[in-house]
Amino acid sequence: MKKIYILFASLLSTTIFLAQGSPKDSLAKQDEKLNQLKAEVQTLIDARAKMAQVMVDKVFSFAELGFQEVETSKYITDILKKEGFTVEYGISGVPTAWWAKWGSGSPVIAIGSDIDCIPKASQKPGVAYHDPIVEGAPGHGEGHNSGTPLNVVAALAVKELMKREKISGTLIIWPGVAEEQLGTKAYYTRDGYFDAVDVCIFTHVSNNMAVSYGPARGTGMISVEYTFEGESAHSAGAPWRGRSAADAVELMNIGWQYNREHLHPLGRSHSVINNGGDQPNVVPSKASIWYYFREITYPKIMEMYEHANDIAKGAALMTRTTMSSKILGTAWPRHFNKPMAEAMYQNITKVGLPEWSEADQTLARAVQQKVRAPKDTTGLAVKLDTIGLPVVEPVSGGSDDIGDISWKVPTITLRYPSNIPGLQGHHWSNAIAMATPIAHKGVVAGAKVEAMTLLDLLLKPELVKQSWDYFKTEQASKIKYVPMVSETDSPATYLNEEIMQRYKPLLKPYYYNEKKYDSYLEQLGIEYPTLSKETTTEDR
Repeated sequence: MKKIYILFASLLSTTIFLAQGSPKDSLAKQDEKLNQLKAEVQTLIDARAKMAQVMVDKVFSFAELGFQEVETSKYITDILKKEGFTVEYGISGVPTAWWAKWGSGSPVIAIGSDIDCIPKASQKPGVAYHDPIVEGAPGHGEGHNSGTPLNVVAALAVKELMKREKISGTLIIWPGVAEEQLGTKAYYTRDGYFDAVDVCIFTHVSNNMAVSYGPARGTGMISVEYTFEGESAHSAGAPWRGRSAADAVELMNIGWQYNREHLHPLGRSHSVINNGGDQPNVVPSKASIWYYFREITYPKIMEMYEHANDIAKGAALMTRTTMSSKILGTAWPRHFNKPMAEAMYQNITKVGLPEWSEADQTLARAVQQKVRAPKDTTGLAVKLDTIGLPVVEPVSGGSDDIGDISWKVPTITLRYPSNIPGLQGHHWSNAIAMATPIAHKGVVAGAKVEAMTLLDLLLKPELVKQSWDYFKTEQASKIKYVPMVSETDSPATYLNEEIMQRYKPLLKPYYYNEKKYDSYLEQLGIEYPTLSKETTTEDR
């Protein structure tokens, strides 16, 4: 299929950019035409800057946790349908996931970003201290409200040129649902959604404009819930007749805590007891504990997982309970594509960083001071990062289930500057910038880079070929990708349901009304930037 595409695309490219004279002259004219289209697509994106701002602010205001991104999903897919995309809803059995397609023929380019938010990260944008919109509610303390708007704006601008120039290709926009639970992308790959995709561009919020290739910093991961079942009894009247599932949870946790001493330094593991029983005077008949097991290679992840399974079995034996487990999410270690990254980085250097206002920089420095940023205290980035090189010495850290897709098709992640350097992540402070001019400018700049890279992939078939050559040589020939989820596993779509049922009615009055207010800052009555409050308290 790839060879057929390359031949077809070469003929199409020649037809579109027909030139007289030598092949060298023809290529020069093709490059000139491509550069003209890249300049034009930046203008088209500037014309959609207002659309980008509205989308970023709107999704920010929904503040929906993983698997519960109902308003976000409907809002984005309504826009895509209106713009002529064919939308398949509920892919891989996930109600808030979709597969939106426009165009025909090759190359088939999948464009994705995450849409979920963080627990207890509710925060008024543009305010440099902790000031929740709704106390205790979720909020976009990761910045996932910005990536899909970026993708939509970039895709619509490219779509306009594709129609006019009769450029062959298929654009697909899809969401990373429940990324914080690593909950869906392995299912997308397992279920074949990327089988006919040629390349994938992913976007993720950052504090600079960047792209990398090769093995990435961070870990892969498997997320597992262990549930123990015993026998209830009156805790005072007949405790000897009970078999405590909570005891099993505690024993498993103790066993795993002792095991931590023997974990490799690059490994990571964290847990929460998500069901410890009902009330103290009833011996708990059911209890559960939820773990993330992280390592830098697939075999080491599975080794850690199997060790945890043994400890869980031991806890069940000690308490005469039964044990079951469920995989709640997985993520392969990430490996990004070199030819695609190099092409994107050329476009990054052409677009550059946004021009930050003094208000933007003042807010950034105030937030850095508030959270006591250890290194970054000078505000927003004013110098571009270099291209990210392959990690030679593995470094532990976070995970992202884009890793699964990066092992299925050539993939890169564009990191765009919509947040403030030096913050700790998964925190209310990371939400401060995400519905302000900082986020809006970063999304517009990122959309330009993405759109220009889309044009490279559409009109330079050799780039797609080179991307697959690298993929086959540097990845597929060395490690075989196997999804960590089985054919019988299913997405944990019930996660976060109770939390959103509690907070959605409280958040709904604060949904952004773009027909009445120019920005979300205006709707909330926030002076940008707001640096202090009359009575200062320590909110960290």
